[in-house]
Amino acid sequence: MSNTSNSKNDDAETIDAETRRRAVRERYASIATDDTGCCDDSLACCDDTALDDRAEQLGYTADERDSVSSGANLGLGCGNPNAIASLDTEETVLDLGSGGGFDCFLAADEVGPDGRVIGVDMTPEMVERARTNVEKNDVDNVEFRLGEIEHLPVADDSADVVISNCVINLSPDKPQVFQEAYRVLRPDGRLAISDIVMTAPLPADARNDLDSLTGCVAGATTIESLRTMLDDAGFEDIHIEPKEESDQFIREWDDSHDVSEYVVSATIEGHKPAR
Repeated sequence: MSNTSNSKNDDAETIDAETRRRAVRERYASIATDDTGCCDDSLACCDDTALDDRAEQLGYTADERDSVSSGANLGLGCGNPNAIASLDTEETVLDLGSGGGFDCFLAADEVGPDGRVIGVDMTPEMVERARTNVEKNDVDNVEFRLGEIEHLPVADDSADVVISNCVINLSPDKPQVFQEAYRVLRPDGRLAISDIVMTAPLPADARNDLDSLTGCVAGATTIESLRTMLDDAGFEDIHIEPKEESDQFIREWDDSHDVSEYVVSATIEGHKPAR
C-alpha cells in the first residue's frame, strides 16, 4: 500500500466522503446565513467581544481585526495564515475554504491594489456572504468562487501563495487538496496554512461523529501523514509546527470531550520548486 493511501486512512473514513461533504456544507451554510454571525456554541452570544477574544487567541492583532468590516470574521479558524505567509505587494493569493472572507481581506491589504486575492468555498451561502462583504470592505482586488478545494476552479501556475485556515481537515481527500494546491501554484510558490493536526488517536465515538467532523476535530490527521501528502504532491521545504498554546481554545470545541488531548493547531508550510 502506498504512503498516500496510509495517509488517507488517518481520516474518519468510516463516514463516507459524500456524507462528510454534505454535513460540512450544511453546517457552514447555517453559519453563513445566521444573522448573529454565530460560529459555534462556545462563543456565547457570538457578539463582537467574543469574536475579538477568539481572534486574539488565534494570533490576529487588534489592527487586523479592526481593519475588516463586521460579518467577515466568523471565528472559524485555528490560526492566522497571513502571519506566516510573508505576503508581498502584487502577489496573487488563493484562500482554500475562504468562508466569510476575513483572511482574504487581510491578504488583500498586504498585496496591495496591484495584487489579487481569490477565495474558494464549496458552500453557496458562504460565497454569497463573502461577496457581500466585498462591498462592505470596499475592495476591488478580491473575488470569491464556488468550488471544492479538491477540484479548484483556478488555472495552473496562477497563484503565488496558497493560504487556508482550519479547512483542509474537513476534506475527505486531503492528498488531492495538496495536489491541487501544487497545480495552481506558480514555480517557487508557497503554502501558508493553519490547520488542526492529530497528536493522539481520538475516541471511536468522536471519530465517527459528524458534529466532531464538521467541528474540525474528527478529520484531523497526523503530522507524519501530512508531511507524506505534501511530499507526494511535490512540495519541498516542508515545515509543520504544532502550536501547543492552541489548547486554550480547542478545549472549548466539544462539551463531551477535551479534544485538546487529541488535536492541536499547527502551521503547515511548503514550497513548489522553481523551474
